[in-house]
Amino acid sequence: MPRVRRTAAIAAAVVLASASLMTACTPQDESAAGDDGLARFEHQKIAWHSCADGPKDHEGAVLDKAGARCAEVTVPLDYQRPGGRTIKVAISRLRATDTAHRHGTLLYNPGGPGVPVRYLALQLRQAAPVLATDYDVIGMDPRFVGRSTPLDCHWPAVSVGSAGPDRGTFEKTVKLAKDLASRCNRHRSVLPYASTRNTARDMDVIRAALGEKKISYLGSSYGTYLGQVYTQLFPHRTDRVVLDSTLNADDFGPDLTSALGPSVTRVLQDWASWAARREGTYHLGSTAAEVMNTVSELNRIVNQTPIPVGSHTVDSQNLPQLLWNVTAGDSDEAYASYSADVRVLVSAAHGGRVTPTQTLEQALTGLAAPDTDGTFAVQTAIQCADRAAASRDPETYYHDIQAHRADDALFGPLTRTVTPCTFWPVTPAEPPTEVHNDVPLLMVGATGDPAAVYQGQLAAHRHLKNSRLVTLRGAFRHTVYAGLFAPKSRCIDEAVNHYLRTGVLPPGDTTC
Repeated sequence: MPRVRRTAAIAAAVVLASASLMTACTPQDESAAGDDGLARFEHQKIAWHSCADGPKDHEGAVLDKAGARCAEVTVPLDYQRPGGRTIKVAISRLRATDTAHRHGTLLYNPGGPGVPVRYLALQLRQAAPVLATDYDVIGMDPRFVGRSTPLDCHWPAVSVGSAGPDRGTFEKTVKLAKDLASRCNRHRSVLPYASTRNTARDMDVIRAALGEKKISYLGSSYGTYLGQVYTQLFPHRTDRVVLDSTLNADDFGPDLTSALGPSVTRVLQDWASWAARREGTYHLGSTAAEVMNTVSELNRIVNQTPIPVGSHTVDSQNLPQLLWNVTAGDSDEAYASYSADVRVLVSAAHGGRVTPTQTLEQALTGLAAPDTDGTFAVQTAIQCADRAAASRDPETYYHDIQAHRADDALFGPLTRTVTPCTFWPVTPAEPPTEVHNDVPLLMVGATGDPAAVYQGQLAAHRHLKNSRLVTLRGAFRHTVYAGLFAPKSRCIDEAVNHYLRTGVLPPGDTTC
């Protein structure tokens, strides 16, 4: 998912087989608990220790202060060969504060993919008191992420960016995507095993090593895909499951974002109406149509000539990435921040000497920086391991962009262009997971979600036959529970908290 701000990246869905093979996988995975190959992993003794790794580890120190304990769990690199190479998966645990009413253990994944979760588990518990009292909360850095045997391809850039207005700018994205993919070739022995299926298996090893017969789960954005894969592989080991802003499992993979341009444009239109009512402050237009025209004119100017913004340059490659930040939330605060950013960009496009806002400065600095911690490389590795790219021929992507120039002019060249997966050095070790099960669970989401589009949520709801869906209508935000990455909704929070506390699902689908 093309993201700049940290919260949007976490909440994103980045960021897509054979049905007979998938049907066979469920009994194979669930029976693995008793086989000799996995028994040594599932019966391992977890050695808990402090979370801080030295005096400069701020997040670890905060976890320690909150009473968390951390550990590393050993898992197979390849679950088809459990006697072979192993890796370490890092976890944190925050014990339930009400031991008399403790319900069990809940594992959390906020999205990504490629987002470390050890520390974010604390933020979740602070935002959702029911979790603090009733559950031991586990934050797991997924395999190859954060402190879990990290994978770093040393990418010189954090993304490919937009394909821009013409053949020449498109070829720049092709060249960059090829280069990024080639830099991961040194890890080809592990890349096929970076899949969500293996992360779900790691979750089940952790469940067993903790001595839990069942485990509860809360996932948002990409975390909903991970949750669906877990319920498919281990349907009898789930307790209470909440999926926030659910992705359609059929779509997850390297081309997940290809059709998201129109949904992000709808958020942009909602923001334009907001900005038009504040024309006296932002001077972007007095009607939604005028504001949208202002953005279109900004895009046209930048497509012709890059513009200076402080010490940075905004061009056809990074402007759509900056404008994508409209997806950070539909609150007054988020829209005001975005409006200030757009005001600066528009002034620069018309020849003004501008100073970027703090958020715009951070975004531009981040886009120009290398992938210093490997976050974006491993995010890509997970998507490439889950499903092969739709095409390995760059012409396919160029033709798709050209076919949608009229109806997806701003974001289409960003979402529809090549990715490093187009040129990935390895193929997935397994087919993607086909999700169809009747595990009881709760889904929550917004009708205007730009990343987990509502039609995709409904498709997931149909595949999860015993799910209940609570819909937040008229909201343009990605993730809706606990106000972690988007504005809070009391109605959504009450529905989720009631289910987590009682285990009772709503009798039917409801709306907020």
